Amino acid sequence: MLLYRCNFLYDVPMKNEVRSALHEGYTEPIRDALWGHIYLTPGLMALTESAPFMRLHRIMQLGPAYRVYPGATHTRAGHSIGVYHLARRLLVHLAEKGADKWLSPEGVRSFLCAALLHDLGHFPYTHSLKELPLEEHEVLTGNLIESEPVKSLVAAAGADPCFTAAIVDGSDRRPGMNGNGGELAFYRKLLSGSLDPDKLDYLSRDGRYCGVPYGAQDVDFILSRLYPHPERGVDIDSRGISGVESLLFSKYLMYRAVYWHHEVRSATAMVKKALLAGLESGHITGEELYNLDDQELFTLTRQRGHPLFSLVDSVRNGRLFPLAAEIPFDPNVHSKLFALSGRSRMEESLAAELSPVLGKPLGGNALIIDLPEPISFESGLFVRDENCFFSESASAFKNSLIDAFVSSLRIIRVFLHPAFEAEMKHSHEDILQIARKWIYLYTGSK
Repeated sequence: MLLYRCNFLYDVPMKNEVRSALHEGYTEPIRDALWGHIYLTPGLMALTESAPFMRLHRIMQLGPAYRVYPGATHTRAGHSIGVYHLARRLLVHLAEKGADKWLSPEGVRSFLCAALLHDLGHFPYTHSLKELPLEEHEVLTGNLIESEPVKSLVAAAGADPCFTAAIVDGSDRRPGMNGNGGELAFYRKLLSGSLDPDKLDYLSRDGRYCGVPYGAQDVDFILSRLYPHPERGVDIDSRGISGVESLLFSKYLMYRAVYWHHEVRSATAMVKKALLAGLESGHITGEELYNLDDQELFTLTRQRGHPLFSLVDSVRNGRLFPLAAEIPFDPNVHSKLFALSGRSRMEESLAAELSPVLGKPLGGNALIIDLPEPISFESGLFVRDENCFFSESASAFKNSLIDAFVSSLRIIRVFLHPAFEAEMKHSHEDILQIARKWIYLYTGSK
């Protein structure tokens, strides 16, 4: 990969130069179902027409969620355009409140490109690949931004490709990136923070397409209560507390009802089990999973010979493993579940325990133990007029409530092959008791 030198020491821009970067040349409209008309510059529009961006039209934003909510067939591309739209609105608002003092025209354009392209390296089929031993999708996004054809298109849009990649990939692994540049740190806080345009779009968009009321955010009000801060990104005032509370509760409800619905978790766990087995056996490599769309993922697994790849085809055809048991997760007790690499041995052991009550052999490949990945409810905003951080403010959302959110969402689930569905119904309580005891004894930290 070519290395690029990046200049983070921009001169302090004139306010009218920043305003020009934010307001002039936005002549190309896109009609969005959520936000209405979204205007881009010709350079930004060219980015949406590039092959790497077009791939996002072939990745559904919520993967298997359409099984539960048939309207959830919107794509990563629509979400990315929405994030760009809100990022521009956010930056316009903050520049008018004084952020222009530390912004540059090239930095503004790089931030808008970063918002538009932030999911460019996203894996197919939503988060089914998230915990696998793969490169993080933000790193893949940065690599794509620094490669052709995106690199030249970003430059043609008036942005710095290296700076744009560094905004998205906050790992500081980019050549020459130390993450300490003031403008870079500010943009990173805006793109990935407590009230970032990513959350504001995906919660509202996912709720709209799923047909549920939980995700809707009052974006106009939230933006009106934000104030720029060069180190923290944005602060709020006490009137904005309700906006943060709305976002946190919306996120909780969307995870509870949509993102981690038990059928969605079943499909996710089936794909994850199959791909992990393929990676460990050498039937596929991590590099082969990068830059695929949803259908290409299904095609790849059909072409390879691993027996567990039939799970991916089952998901594609709607044959999901039914739920056999749900067990509260305690990170202090169930510590061995953190290691995805040893999950297959655990599944074989639990299958052996359940076989007698089911009345027939249950192999490890017919059982899946699922534990959702860690989740956080970021509340690190500073409340200006109360001179404290959000968790210490007048909000009802104290750390104890946030912990309760996480505890209620992260549930250990056991799924069994559909061939055992009748036996599961007859022996539900026995299965639950055996699974609870096994989970405690086998995965316990003591």
